[in-house]
Amino acid sequence: MNPKLLFWVPAALRMVLALLGVAVVWYLFGATYALGIAFVLMAMMVFVQLSYLFQLSNWLDNPQSAKLPDGWGAWTSIFARLYRMRRDDEKNQAELTEWLARFRQAMHLLPDGVVIMDDVLFLEWCNPAAEKHLGLTHERDKGMRVTNLIRSPEFMDYIILGRYDQPLTITFRNRKLIVQIIPFENRRQILVTHDVTETERIEMMRRDFIANASHELRTPLTVIVGFLEIASAELDLDATTRASHLKLMTEQGHRMQHLIEDMLTLSRLESVDYPLRPEPVDIKKLMQQVLRDAKGLSAGKHEVTMECNGPDVLGSYDELYSAFGNLASNAVRYTPAGGTITLRWQDGPAGPQFIAQDTGIGISQEHISRLTERFYRVDKSRSRETQGTGLGLAIVKHVLLRHGGTLAIQSVADKGSSFIVSMPKSVVTPLQGELLVK
Repeated sequence: MNPKLLFWVPAALRMVLALLGVAVVWYLFGATYALGIAFVLMAMMVFVQLSYLFQLSNWLDNPQSAKLPDGWGAWTSIFARLYRMRRDDEKNQAELTEWLARFRQAMHLLPDGVVIMDDVLFLEWCNPAAEKHLGLTHERDKGMRVTNLIRSPEFMDYIILGRYDQPLTITFRNRKLIVQIIPFENRRQILVTHDVTETERIEMMRRDFIANASHELRTPLTVIVGFLEIASAELDLDATTRASHLKLMTEQGHRMQHLIEDMLTLSRLESVDYPLRPEPVDIKKLMQQVLRDAKGLSAGKHEVTMECNGPDVLGSYDELYSAFGNLASNAVRYTPAGGTITLRWQDGPAGPQFIAQDTGIGISQEHISRLTERFYRVDKSRSRETQGTGLGLAIVKHVLLRHGGTLAIQSVADKGSSFIVSMPKSVVTPLQGELLVK
């Protein structure tokens, strides 16, 4: 039915009934009583209307605590609709609050920074990623102009030019960021930041790796090809010269072979298709093998000793042998003749440890943090003399990552170095772990 009819028909019926009542009184008792009754009815109706208006006014002033009456007459429908509107509003408010909470949670979890600004670049809100990227603090910087918070000439030029259709790449707070401003609504703008520092670092490492690998392979290939060209051009080479050339070519071939083997080892260690399958490792056997290799490499030029007092572990025998062997061979290569190399396997406070200690040439402090980078060498000329590939410590790092271990380096130039591998207690074989606890 038409809402207007729903309102006016009951009101008209009530008015007609009131008039009929007054007419009956007029007929039975006369005009004086009828007018009195009419006045009383009118006063009651006015009082009821004013009472409901007063309650409605109180409710509008404080809709949360004030309560609406059930109403009478047309007020019943009015109050019922107000109740429905309030209930729908509370439902919508709850949904809006829930969506807002989800939005804030999503913004907090985003790896990209998001800054909401007004049309004159005053900060209204930012997520934790933006705080990290730009050095902002929402509580402290809210209401401040973003251009006063981000001190970057490139960013200022970007704002002045107003060419927001293209992102801007800047270096800020030792981070490389891609930033872009996106206008939305009439008086709002969003500043989005994307940190590409790690991506750039990985890309640079990839370029450096390719360049270094190409350089390392080119040197022995140049030697081999050069000698082959000499042999092809000069067929009457004497036996001594030919033997010398063959020896040098063999050495360079072995160097190239070792380099390729180390590169393949690194590739395998990094591959997700090559998961670690832990198995019991006989540490005494492994340490004896590492000791034999170190003594063979030393050829009697050093004093090489071993101590093995720690437990067996769970892991990959081949990988741990490669890691420990690389540390032992480095100790031999970088220790002058007559020096001492000590290899130890012991039970440390946080778990078993392997220590390769030498009295060699040592390493300056500025180089220590970069030693595990691929192809990084403190002294490139000496590394070539010692036949190192520059990948040994990178292999050690990746092996330890797979086993949950860490590498610490202690060194003093011209006095010696200690390479300390710390393994977690979780790698200790269960039986030996129980014995150690007892």
